[in-house]
Amino acid sequence: MPPKRKGRLQLLQREVDEITKQVDSLVKDVQSQNGSTEEAFRRCQELQMLAEKTLRTLKKLTKADELAPVGNYDQRKQEEERQLLKILERVNTLSLEISPPGPSTAAGNVSKEESKEEDDEDEDDDNDNDDEDSTDCEADGSGKDEKQSVKPPSQSDHHIYTALSDFKGEQEGDLSVQRGEVLRIIRKTVDGWWLAQDAKGNRGVVPKTYLKIGSGVDDDDGDNDDDDDEDEDEDNDDDKEEESEEEEEQIGKEPTDDQEKQSSSPHFNWSTVRKALTEIDATDVLSAMGAIPSGFRPSFLNKLLMEEGITYRGSHYIQPELSQSQLSFSDLFLDPDTGRVRARQVRTCVCFSLWSCKMIPTPGVGVHVLSRHIRLCAFNGTQVLSNIHTVRATYNSKSPKTWSFSPRMAGILPALLDGDCFLRCNSASPNLGILFELGVTFIRNSTGERGDLSCGWSFLKLTDDTGNPLPNRTYELPVNGGTPYEKDVAVEASVTRGSPAGVFQQMLQDRRQPRIIVKLKSSNNRTRTQLSLLPDTLLHCLSCIHLLALHRQLLADTLLMDRPTMQNADLICSPILSTFPMLLDQPDLMDALRSAWLNAETNMSRAQRRDLSYLKREFVKVYMSSVYFLLHSPSLPCHHWADPPLEEQRARVIYATLDALKHTQHTTGQSGGPEVFVDPMYQHLAFDITELTFDLLRVSR
Repeated sequence: MPPKRKGRLQLLQREVDEITKQVDSLVKDVQSQNGSTEEAFRRCQELQMLAEKTLRTLKKLTKADELAPVGNYDQRKQEEERQLLKILERVNTLSLEISPPGPSTAAGNVSKEESKEEDDEDEDDDNDNDDEDSTDCEADGSGKDEKQSVKPPSQSDHHIYTALSDFKGEQEGDLSVQRGEVLRIIRKTVDGWWLAQDAKGNRGVVPKTYLKIGSGVDDDDGDNDDDDDEDEDEDNDDDKEEESEEEEEQIGKEPTDDQEKQSSSPHFNWSTVRKALTEIDATDVLSAMGAIPSGFRPSFLNKLLMEEGITYRGSHYIQPELSQSQLSFSDLFLDPDTGRVRARQVRTCVCFSLWSCKMIPTPGVGVHVLSRHIRLCAFNGTQVLSNIHTVRATYNSKSPKTWSFSPRMAGILPALLDGDCFLRCNSASPNLGILFELGVTFIRNSTGERGDLSCGWSFLKLTDDTGNPLPNRTYELPVNGGTPYEKDVAVEASVTRGSPAGVFQQMLQDRRQPRIIVKLKSSNNRTRTQLSLLPDTLLHCLSCIHLLALHRQLLADTLLMDRPTMQNADLICSPILSTFPMLLDQPDLMDALRSAWLNAETNMSRAQRRDLSYLKREFVKVYMSSVYFLLHSPSLPCHHWADPPLEEQRARVIYATLDALKHTQHTTGQSGGPEVFVDPMYQHLAFDITELTFDLLRVSR
């Protein structure tokens, strides 16, 4: 009788058990000091990679993959996932304990096995370089000791990587590398920051996206060895590669005074790297403290905002987009009959309101929350297709798991708190939707370290299965844990989606699930007209549409009417066009412009409001006497996200300026003027020509 075939889940269970046994054995060997530290470190790396591979395979498993029905399938799968996560945690902890120290000049730190390997390599090199003189041999011999001191643990070829581009370390523990530099990877981590060592023996963390596998020596040889014959065989090429690696390591053996001081302490570099590793992966630290739920992650969208410059900011998407020929614009045209911006229809244009978020877990002790917010953007499941817009939530301590938006208040509602938004997107992706990332900006009470965490994410696809737009109604969306690229991750481990037996239990469990409530809504004719004047891709709050449309009109006048020719790309003197995009990144200044323009509109007649030329003149006056003045006022501190004292200070300066402007409007009857720039009561920053310069080639998309 043939043996009974086993299901995939059962096979993975046995594989997890085998990994557990290997980890237990490794821990015992380390505790009893059986074997070398380098061998233990190598085994630790192999177990980490094996556990990560098994975890990825396990997450892809479904009931359909089984040969026969399996009872309590989801529960068994979750148990194995938890077991693998515990294994990874043990392996990571053990890896930090047994990781080798930084490079030192003492050759005695090298194990006998490494010394033997070094000797074998040197013998091979000597055979390849018999024709070298004794001076070169002495240089090789003097460098051998240093190579031994900086050699990382025994590694295979797949640990050799080449830097794709320059990377400059931003904080302590980062390793600065140059393009084409060969690195040895000592430790790979899940967060993408790998511990690497360069040819000089310096160690630090490098983002894995800057690296490609392989030494890349062939390219270097082609640049440096022009005198070599092109018809050499493969053996000679291999010899050249070894010589090139020798030269790179020899170059690194002439350290500066600072480097000599660092290398004199064996543990200097590794202590720095250890500190950087623990600070980079802040979520692991907070998880160990019990301060954050298991489904929280570093903010994915905040990382894009911080690391990609202006690529995902509204100030970038408000700029004109050049056509494929780079000789005209693809999204900015004038109607020759009216002189207004020509309306453009896009594939997707929706208005929606953020209503509330419910049952969102709260960070526990050890952290102080500075801001609760939602970052949202157009998303197709793989990439961000628009700017990233942020809406701050209001919070009530009586219901700590509920977030609300658009609170009622006297005066205008700040754009940062406004949950009424619009999305224009011309992407043809069938999976286009809106990605909502719930986040908190926090500060650790013990260290004062700031950070941004994702509390979960949700996705609203804007079309149904047949490709038709979603109807305007309220949608209650589940909030998922992890990142948008992780599937089936719960926000909180204690609240998992199971299969309760009764209907009543199902209702109770559904009420405990975190969710976000979003309402798709229609817009009036005026709003639709103003939306059609905006760029093809933009996500922002509805309360700023009229200001964005006026800026768009001024942009079209300057670029399509006032330039001598359409091919002219000289610098343009326009303080509004050069500074207005900054307001999309500083919402309090956008609120200041809204308030000043609202006061100016109240003094206009109905005929004046319909006169576009009059509106443009008044808009320029109001802008120059309010926001432009504030942008160059030394009393206004620089904008910084989620800094309550600084936000209060900026608010005081802004409101004082607006009050003075309002007083001037009442006394003179004019909406604004240049008087504020010559008033001795006010100070100004030193003049810079860039304040007035609009550089089309630099800002266009």
